[in-house]
Amino acid sequence: MEPILEVRGLTKSFKKFRAVDDLSFTIQRGEVYGFLGQNGAGKSTTMRMVLGLIFPDSGSIFIDGKEFNNDRRYLLKNVGAIIERPDLYGYLSGWDNLRMFASLTGKQIGDERIDEVLTIVGLKGREKDKVGAYSQGMKQRMGIAIAMVHDPELLILDEPTNGLDPQGIADMRSLIRSLSKDHGKTVLVSSHLLYEIEQVASSMLIIHKGKKVSDGKVSELLHPDDTLTEIQFEFNADIRTAIMGSEWAGRIVNVDEEQMTVKMNPAGIPALNNWLVAHGAGITGISSKHSFEQYFLSITDDSVIKDRAI
Repeated sequence: MEPILEVRGLTKSFKKFRAVDDLSFTIQRGEVYGFLGQNGAGKSTTMRMVLGLIFPDSGSIFIDGKEFNNDRRYLLKNVGAIIERPDLYGYLSGWDNLRMFASLTGKQIGDERIDEVLTIVGLKGREKDKVGAYSQGMKQRMGIAIAMVHDPELLILDEPTNGLDPQGIADMRSLIRSLSKDHGKTVLVSSHLLYEIEQVASSMLIIHKGKKVSDGKVSELLHPDDTLTEIQFEFNADIRTAIMGSEWAGRIVNVDEEQMTVKMNPAGIPALNNWLVAHGAGITGISSKHSFEQYFLSITDDSVIKDRAI
């Protein structure tokens, strides 16, 4: 299947500062693609180039297999985006905001589509309220409604959880997953929040100082040996002493009165479990998870990147 978005060798400098450096990536249809990097890494600059808001110094952008520069108006009809916070008219209702932006898309969009989009983003029932009275989370969802009112195939969302409270973040996370799973949209979502990308994206690109340092399926990016496993069991002094003097001691990340965290390949967990049981530990739970934050920090550390280049 032809990818919906392909970027080849994209480069952009502002005077002597190179914001994006020979960046290439491919997004397949229907996936949520995470675009991860620390603040200032070049995420927004890349998205602005993809949308034609700024022009690259070099490189090519293909949407639906067509080079972006060759058919800009047609391609943008199939793309919706929020870059930073959406600009809304606070004195107008949610419905009127959406109707006005719909009229700017160049498509014939009826009231049924506006109502449908309001339902998708969870604002049906509040559409008559003035947007100025909306919470930040509601404004972000209204921004997504505007981005998708013309029914584009590709949605580009730049830091959509910025400024949201925990409930707003959870709501946004659910909405992004639903846009892909239930409505067939391809979503490119950027963030500097590691946990957010891990929660919503199936594939991911990590950039640092404008350069790609890693990309691929989220489930495959982390090395199995970096998996963190939490083990809950009934501690006593003898077990603690035995653990700290065992072959497993070097794998321990943290140990307290309720649980122990080890970093190791999940394939070794049965052996560790058997060892603990043999030493009288009453195990109440075992759960494994990738050390995503540790992975991200390791590949965006300048010394690590320099070593790789050598």
